[in-house]
Amino acid sequence: MPSMIAISATAVPDHLRGALTRWLLEVTPDLYVGTVSAKVRDELWTSVAASTGHGTAVLIYPTDNEQGFTLQTAGPQRREPLDFDGMTLIGFRGDGQERAKPL
Repeated sequence: MPSMIAISATAVPDHLRGALTRWLLEVTPDLYVGTVSAKVRDELWTSVAASTGHGTAVLIYPTDNEQGFTLQTAGPQRREPLDFDGMTLIGFRGDGQERAKPL
């Protein structure tokens, strides 16, 4: 059964953008949305994850869980999805960032 997906692809090669627009609409720069089957979604994501280069990509699609969606990432991300007792939370990596001093 087809379902809606969204892919955010930042700083990825041009050929990957072309491949994404064959299946999805680029509704804003770097954001692709469409309705595809699970097989097409998985094949598309495999290609995206293998071709991001130094860029980043995030896939979001509906699933039968508490939050109603699943997300996957490819490439280096400052925001990291974390599993917290079955729920996905977003953590921030503090690499190279100045942190507040404890009181």
